[in-house]
Amino acid sequence: MQALKATKHRARWIVPIGLVIFCGVVIAITTTFEQMPPILKRGIQPSDFPQLIAGLIIFLTLIMAWREPVRVLEVTGKTTWGTFGLIGLFVVLVPLDFFLALGIFSMGLATLWGERRLAHITLVGVLVPFMVFLLFDQIFEIRFPRGFLTNLWYGL
Repeated sequence: MQALKATKHRARWIVPIGLVIFCGVVIAITTTFEQMPPILKRGIQPSDFPQLIAGLIIFLTLIMAWREPVRVLEVTGKTTWGTFGLIGLFVVLVPLDFFLALGIFSMGLATLWGERRLAHITLVGVLVPFMVFLLFDQIFEIRFPRGFLTNLWYGL
């Protein structure tokens, strides 16, 4: 019984520590991005946005660990492992096309988390990638790497 209690106590720190380490790696990777010359800069540097988001995640994680620590109540379930599997599928599909991968990931996640209405699943699979594309391409003016769907938009 004491060993189980100690395991649960240690396990409550896995998520916050994992998030902080992941965000630290992301910030370290973004320091290798090329900087835009000041004359060409129309907004933020390419590294600024991911660093801002990673910093926000670290900040929120620290607040979560302090105010509302993770409580391990059960063994990792099928939904969690399925989510990890979908993340792996997303990573494998990204070289084909980011938005195709995002649509498949969104549909799979909605299904895995309990949505059963085919119209809603399809709507999520179409709207999520479309809204992400509009936000970054049209508002932030960030062009995405070429892929099957992005070639249709940008032209060959």
